[in-house]
Amino acid sequence: MTEQSRIVTAERLIVADAADIFELIADPAQQPRWDGNDNLVQAPDGQRVRAVGDVFEMVIHNGQGRENHVVEFEEGRRIAWKPAPTGEQPRGHVWRWELEAAAGGTLVRHTYDWTALTDESRLARARATTADSLRASIDRLAALAER
Repeated sequence: MTEQSRIVTAERLIVADAADIFELIADPAQQPRWDGNDNLVQAPDGQRVRAVGDVFEMVIHNGQGRENHVVEFEEGRRIAWKPAPTGEQPRGHVWRWELEAAAGGTLVRHTYDWTALTDESRLARARATTADSLRASIDRLAALAER
């Protein structure tokens, strides 16, 4: 398997302001509303991401906790995090969102990068993450942002 095949990306134009879209992504309490994989169940309020180094907590579908370590952040434009089971170190995979002003709205790009994934128990799920599954999250995000 090539390194390139371990980076999955989807993108689309959302007819909304980048700041409004970014607010839905950077506030973890909003993420279960647009998660196209139906993996996220809940995140406590008050965890709005503001910088690299922030860590936000989530509960996923199987009841387990996740701590998401923010590794990239540019307000209104880019955010990325590495998830880890609660109390553990990240396993190397990265979820990234990039927003770019475009004619008629905002180009939203969602990337799942598992080139550095170290947890062999996650490999099957990583392989199953497709551009279509990423697109499902973007589409749900659009439905909220374009209201």
